[in-house]
Amino acid sequence: MMDSGPVSSSDAPAGEATAGGDPGEERPPAVAHRRWPYWPAVAVAVVGLAITGVLAALAASTYTSNENRLLNLRVRDAGSLIAEALPSVQTPLASAAALADATGGDIQRFMTFITPYAGGAHPQYASVSLWRLGAGGPRLLSVVGTNPELAQSPARAASFFTRATASAQLSVIGLLQGPSPRLGYAFKSPGLTGHFVAYGESALPANRRSRLQSSSSFADLHYALYLGRTQNTANLLVTDLKNLPIRGRRASTTIPFGDSAFTFVVAAKHPLEGTFAQRLPWVIGIVGVLVSLGAAFLTPQLLARRNQAERLAGSLERTADENRRLYAEQRTIAQTLQHALLPAQLPQIRGIETSARYEAGVEGVDVGGDWYDLIGLDNRRLLLVVGDVSGRGLRAAATMAELRFAIHAYAAQEDPPAVILSKLSRLVNVDTSGQIATILFAMVDIERRRVTVTSAGHLPPPDDQRRERDVHPQRGRGADRRALERGIHVHRGRCAAGRDAAGLHRRVGRKTGREHRCRPGAAGAGRGRRVRRLGRAPGPFDLGPSRRRGR
Repeated sequence: MMDSGPVSSSDAPAGEATAGGDPGEERPPAVAHRRWPYWPAVAVAVVGLAITGVLAALAASTYTSNENRLLNLRVRDAGSLIAEALPSVQTPLASAAALADATGGDIQRFMTFITPYAGGAHPQYASVSLWRLGAGGPRLLSVVGTNPELAQSPARAASFFTRATASAQLSVIGLLQGPSPRLGYAFKSPGLTGHFVAYGESALPANRRSRLQSSSSFADLHYALYLGRTQNTANLLVTDLKNLPIRGRRASTTIPFGDSAFTFVVAAKHPLEGTFAQRLPWVIGIVGVLVSLGAAFLTPQLLARRNQAERLAGSLERTADENRRLYAEQRTIAQTLQHALLPAQLPQIRGIETSARYEAGVEGVDVGGDWYDLIGLDNRRLLLVVGDVSGRGLRAAATMAELRFAIHAYAAQEDPPAVILSKLSRLVNVDTSGQIATILFAMVDIERRRVTVTSAGHLPPPDDQRRERDVHPQRGRGADRRALERGIHVHRGRCAAGRDAAGLHRRVGRKTGREHRCRPGAAGAGRGRRVRRLGRAPGPFDLGPSRRRGR
């Protein structure tokens, strides 16, 4: 039992039937229903999808905000270019009107001045004409280029020139209903007479469609230009789209132009911030959904492994507690067994007082093979025994008990120590058992005040500090070995002591070991003399190799 190590054990879960249990025995009802095991996975999926939705919404919002900002910047830039075109339209007409007013309506000089603007391969105006204002209404004086479309409607012309006369700015009119849509401009000179108006028309595409040049900085935009401040299809001047109005993300601006205004609307053909920014919300959404589903799939497995680890940790903790309990129990049993193999009480002999103390030399659960004993032979003699068996455990303890009981038996036959050692050599043989033993006998004669020490490989008594020399040295194994016997004369008041091999450790500073003492009584007084060597009693012993001291 003492050599067995700690064992592992685990408690069976509550509610499980054991192998020897009664199959008909009723089990207590479950206290609570088992929770659905997939709730954590659902929660992880919901949280992951929520986070994905928030991130995708933020990416989409950022993209939309940037696109609107960039589109507003582009439409303002385009509006600035259109506004910059006003001087190029107004200056030739204003100069022609001033020339006519200064020359009294000289047609030849008017035509000479305005011809470069209305003729050539790429004329600025399709038609430029000079009109004289009078009481009978506006009258056409001269035309450079094609006939003006405004002349076909005298009432409309009279209304427009009246508006132009009242304005100091360039007047603009849209002639958009006919087969040849045009945009008309009129400027009245505020000169000497104020009776002449220079009028020009610019031709518009018949279907109002015109593509921007690919080299233009606005080639990546769809656009629509309206006359006035509203996006009315009837007032459309030009566009690059088939269907109006422009839908989707768009930006518009109103551009003052003379006494009227233009409304310019644009939309991006391609994402201005780039395709990656446009697709980023989708990328976030797809990746987020995949990650959320993957996390939801792995969550039950991770929870199962965590629960398994917790159960394993609990089982290990219970095993450790059981091992600690078993270790403490086995150590207690070992100490109890060790002390049980020692004498329960020391013999009481008149004239001598004895005492003993035992301390384990090594901490552990194994039983040692060292022991001591005091045997009262008669009323005047006492035999002190100190021995040690090699090794530890039950085997060493069994050998120790065998030797101890054998010594008691031989001592009862009144055999001397040397004879006892010779007989013990037949009990323990290193060749067969693999164990060795060392024994020290001290025969105390109270009347003669003499201690006879017989040693078989054991340490000498601490009172004898002299070096020992065996006159019968070892010669091989078996009966060639001899026990060392000496006599010590002890005066009254002097103490004799014995020790085992652990006592050597004490001499080099360790505090563990075994200590055995016998104290003489107060049956006399006197001063002791030095220990005297008496002689040797040869005898065979076979308890293993003796621990010889140096010569």
